[in-house]
Amino acid sequence: MKFYDLYLHGITVFMGFFAMLNPIGNIPVFLGMVRDFDKKTQNRVARRATFAAFVIIAFFSIFGHIIFRMFGITLPAFQIAGGIIVFVIGYNLLNAKESAIHAQTSHEKGQMETMAHDMAISPLGIPLLAGPGTMSTAMNFVGADKSLTNVIMVIVIFGIMCLITYILFISSRVIADKISPNMLKVISRIMGLILAVIAVQMMINGIEGTIDYYNQSQP
Repeated sequence: MKFYDLYLHGITVFMGFFAMLNPIGNIPVFLGMVRDFDKKTQNRVARRATFAAFVIIAFFSIFGHIIFRMFGITLPAFQIAGGIIVFVIGYNLLNAKESAIHAQTSHEKGQMETMAHDMAISPLGIPLLAGPGTMSTAMNFVGADKSLTNVIMVIVIFGIMCLITYILFISSRVIADKISPNMLKVISRIMGLILAVIAVQMMINGIEGTIDYYNQSQP
């Protein structure tokens, strides 16, 4: 691949990942999920979520096609499973369930630490950041040209996107400090509704993909 073609391909990869990751649009989602955590915990959640997303996408960029074939996994199945996970999180946000962050017992504080860790991995890292769409995008970009240069470029560009997302996430604390608790609850419910809709759309895409897959497999 010539330098000019590589440059154009790099821009395409960046824009594709930017559209799928949607770092700006995910700021309210992140804010709604971590609103009850302190600044240090919020930053840790942002760091773990973006790092988990980077590791997953880098792994799938290299081994994704092999793993899917090995286990007989289809992208529609992954979309349906991811949609269910996101819907559950969206439902909880929609109901504005309160956490135990204000409790003073060490046991409840330990629970909050565990909750923050789990939240960073799922649903923030997977499937919101490294979801079916992002995975398929990465595998498609790698599949277009399976040279080592292209694989490295795809992984590096996604790493840059994760860094941008991390910076935006940790900056969301500034927004939170300027918004009243009641407004944060409203944002949480709105984001819960949006997440629920996104989840339903993910499941619809998965179902449609399943139907198309079996229609194509018919003689």
